[in-house]
Amino acid sequence: MSVCTKNTIHECVDVCVIGAGHAGCEAALACARLGLSTVIFTVSVDSIALMPCNPNVGGSSKGHLVRELDALGGEMGKVIDKTFIQSKMLNRSKGPAVHSLRAQADKAEYTREMRKHLEHQENLIIKQGEVCEIETEDTPEGKRIKGVRSYTGAFYECKALIICTGTYLSARCLCGEAITYTGPNGLQAATHLSQSLRDNGVELRRFKTGTPARMDRRSLDLSKMEPQHGDTPVVPFSFSTDPESVQKEQADCYLTYTNEETHKIIRANLDRSPIYAGVIEGTGPRYCPSIEDKVVKFPEKERHQVFIEPEGLHTDEMYVGGMSSSLPEDVQLAMYRTVPGMENCRIVRNAYAIEYDCLSSGQLKLSLELKAIKGVFCAGQFNGSSGYEEAAAQGLMAGINAANMIRGREPLILDRSEAYIGVLIDDLVNKENNEPYRMMTSRAEYRLLLRQDNADLRLRHYGYEVGLISAEDDEKVSLKQSFIDSEVQRLHESSVGANNAVQEFLEGMGSATVKKNTSLAELICRPELDYKLIAQLDPERPAKPEGFTDRLYEDAVTQIDINIKYEGYIRRQQAQVEGFKKMESRRIPADIDYDDVKSLRLEARQKLKMFRPESVGQASRISGVSPADVSVLLVYIEARSRK
Repeated sequence: MSVCTKNTIHECVDVCVIGAGHAGCEAALACARLGLSTVIFTVSVDSIALMPCNPNVGGSSKGHLVRELDALGGEMGKVIDKTFIQSKMLNRSKGPAVHSLRAQADKAEYTREMRKHLEHQENLIIKQGEVCEIETEDTPEGKRIKGVRSYTGAFYECKALIICTGTYLSARCLCGEAITYTGPNGLQAATHLSQSLRDNGVELRRFKTGTPARMDRRSLDLSKMEPQHGDTPVVPFSFSTDPESVQKEQADCYLTYTNEETHKIIRANLDRSPIYAGVIEGTGPRYCPSIEDKVVKFPEKERHQVFIEPEGLHTDEMYVGGMSSSLPEDVQLAMYRTVPGMENCRIVRNAYAIEYDCLSSGQLKLSLELKAIKGVFCAGQFNGSSGYEEAAAQGLMAGINAANMIRGREPLILDRSEAYIGVLIDDLVNKENNEPYRMMTSRAEYRLLLRQDNADLRLRHYGYEVGLISAEDDEKVSLKQSFIDSEVQRLHESSVGANNAVQEFLEGMGSATVKKNTSLAELICRPELDYKLIAQLDPERPAKPEGFTDRLYEDAVTQIDINIKYEGYIRRQQAQVEGFKKMESRRIPADIDYDDVKSLRLEARQKLKMFRPESVGQASRISGVSPADVSVLLVYIEARSRK
């Protein structure tokens, strides 16, 4: 590395953000909006908020993250509401805990819109250039960040650094035997920062992800595929978006399938796949496998789904979802042309795998600050996660906590009972993730409480306390919660008798008649009834509260129905949360010497030394720490407190 040593530029800012992907954008916007002078570095300003893989935002569990991000004051939900081309609510046939919004993005428009937000943000400077060194200084409290140096030699002194390098760090792309040392989409990789991080005691590892080919729409026969339409009406992501503004004509996506001929070509060419030829060093994502992995690991499956999705309204590029690959170009073309509707397809961009450096497990605090270097925060795929939504959520939290550190405030830590974001960060911090981490609803123990529809009720006040949400928006949520609580109580206390009018109404609704006085809440519990449908049995029902928008009122009604219909299950989870909170409140002394804790198993002792948990609850979630080890730890802490 030959950094220019004659460059005399020396600037002082509050925060430096490395990387302008989804994590970097949210981190930089949060810091700047909280009044901190912020500079965001990117290898190319054309890659700001780039979507190098799938052209969508949201999806199962990921939609929850976007809603929570929005509730806290993030930007992703607002931008996708302005730039989507199709929107669907997934899992409608299931309970509300797993309903997840998913929107197809116009990729170019999404990037353009987010870049505009960054460019118009006060206190924020965009700088194209590669950061190749971090500089630290030793203090009585340990090592802390001093600043960063660009490849051209300019030095940016800062109080906090947020690393959001995504898949660019020492990246290389693989397409069969062809290997290019670039980031996604052929953009410049960040080739120098890894060594500087290692020199400062940061441990890195290699992960892999990949993307499918893009096809020329004109070469596809979409009539052979099953059209996939968007929802009507469209539900917006952001709580601040007027629903009327997102009702528009939507683009179609299409569904087709691989077949035995596809699989035969793949199996015959596995020796040319970097994954199976041993060329790839990094570990790939289990929950987003390449088509080669699907064929090898699920040989009994005769076909796999393939989603053909437009990349935007002003391009003919189509994304081939479900068929990511690192096979050579000639094999890719032969493979894709066996899929119905793709017999004459033309590849615009080849599929490829990408390897990159990211953070090894056990080095982060729950605030997303590095344990080894004060003032260095990390977010996104650098932390070992995958996905735009996971990255954006971490970016926002890293930005908030970097700002809180500078302002002398306590970090904002969301626990597993409060948010999917809490689950995401807790898993990244406490688990040895040996593959790119993907958020799933099954990872959230309290998912009935952590629904996407109540994200504002759960988290808006945190956004207000931090300073990213206005007092007016916070007050709206308080009024909404008060209305929900009062209505749920009134519906439990209001009843109807077994008179003719009631019986006729119930029969007309296909619902069983009543034999005695029955509360309105009991009627709402019936699957065929809800708050709106029983309006004529409820003459005391209050009008829409003054100051409520239609959106606010509709959202409140949804909460009333869910709170009543799932009341028993909600109470059960709330009781579980109380037990969880007790374990979280049992703090572990920061100076604890685990070698002094007798009866701890060797593996548990090693893991506790590695992760240094702050609470007993956190310790219990570390892989390799058993319930028996937790009991030993509790006894030790109790005995120590008595001394």
